[in-house]
Amino acid sequence: MGDNDTAAAPVVTVFRSRLRRDAVEEYESVAERMDALARAMPGFVDYKTFASDDGERVTIVTFASLEDHRAWRDHPEHRQAQRLGRERFYETYAIQVGTVVSDRRFPR
Repeated sequence: MGDNDTAAAPVVTVFRSRLRRDAVEEYESVAERMDALARAMPGFVDYKTFASDDGERVTIVTFASLEDHRAWRDHPEHRQAQRLGRERFYETYAIQVGTVVSDRRFPR
């Protein structure tokens, strides 16, 4: 992967959020659907969510390319879920999107 190959580089989204207490049940239903939908998208690589003791949640989603990431970002059902998130689910959130410039692994 050269310096000008960013269109072919994997794209990682880091989504940090805090749920509203009154939205957890409805959120879980929508999140389950978004997980299934993301996994079915072309270029999907992986998706994981973690929660810290202080209530912050972090979701990491990887797509094979910027084009694949944008198709997911703009999918009509995902857009609807984004709107619901702003209106009903989240107390706060932050999204960071970047291309992978290095990928090192150590499998034992």
